[in-house]
Amino acid sequence: MKEEFTLLIADRNPHVRNFLGREIRAEGYRVRLAKNGREVLKWAYHHEPIDLIILDSDLPDAKDLDLLNRLEDRIPTLPLVIHGFPSDYTECETVLGTAVFVEKGGSSIETLKKIIFELLRKSHPKTSKASGAPKPLVGAP
Repeated sequence: MKEEFTLLIADRNPHVRNFLGREIRAEGYRVRLAKNGREVLKWAYHHEPIDLIILDSDLPDAKDLDLLNRLEDRIPTLPLVIHGFPSDYTECETVLGTAVFVEKGGSSIETLKKIIFELLRKSHPKTSKASGAPKPLVGAP
């Protein structure tokens, strides 16, 4: 999957946003960063395609923009990972049928990497089969 996919990382905290960006770039993905809901929508509907979104559900202006519903309605749909705290889980229940929830924590980056790989493999089977990307650990979601 090296350099084939572009991921959008949206987090209100610039330290978390930059950390996730560095870690995901180290896996060989192209990364775009967003600090609020308006930027997420800009990239989600931009002419440069995004292949997956990692979203902090507590973004500034996200509720005002009805962000999750607008992302769910996008055609083609984008794989979505909600990276948040357990209290965020209940607020996002409406899209959790199509999104994956990953709890923020000290080791969540490894879980995120595995889930990203799996979601991209499912949404782009021909491209990701040909890649030399490592296989996720047995038992990974």
